This record gives sequence, C-alpha cells and structure tokens, in this order.
Amino acid sequence: MAVTHDDVRHVAELARLGVDEDRLDHLVAELNGILEHMDVLSQVDTTESEKTISAPTECTPLRSDSSGPIPLLSPLESFAASMRDRLFLVPRLATHEDDAGRTP
Repeated sequence: MAVTHDDVRHVAELARLGVDEDRLDHLVAELNGILEHMDVLSQVDTTESEKTISAPTECTPLRSDSSGPIPLLSPLESFAASMRDRLFLVPRLATHEDDAGRTP
C-alpha cells in the first residue's frame, strides 16, 4: 500500500489543514517510508519473544469512600474576622480615602 498525492490531500482536507503543493512530494515520501517501516515490523516473528510489559497484579489502592467534615457547612462567622447583620465587614481600601482619611 502506498500513499498518493490524492491521499495526502484528502487527509489534509479531513484534518482541515492546508498543505502546499510544494510539500506534497515530501509528505508522500515520508508517509510511504513510515508504511514501509511498519510493513517490515509486521514481518518480524515475535512468537518466541518474552513479554516485557504485563498488567500489574495489584490494583492501585483507593481511598475510602467516606467524606469528612464539609468546611462550607461551618457557621458564616467562622469565615470572617468580623460580621454585622450577617454581612462580612472588611476594611476600607486606602485608595478610597483622601489624605485626611475622609472617604469621598
């Protein structure tokens, strides 16, 4: 099986890639080289080869399926330094005060 110019154009169109006509010869040669290499690899007899990769015998330990305390269920007061009427009180920003410390 060999890749043709039309094959490269078709794959490029499917992938929505622009391929310059100048590069078609190079891409066809490169893809055909890959296919030839894959053909050589497929002819290698591996029946006597030992497996070098095997599935692990033990699974990854999982954490227990229980939840601890949920932090967001804590009272609102625990999240702020000070509150008034269930609203968080935060210090004013210095950029909102003039030199005399007055707010506009």
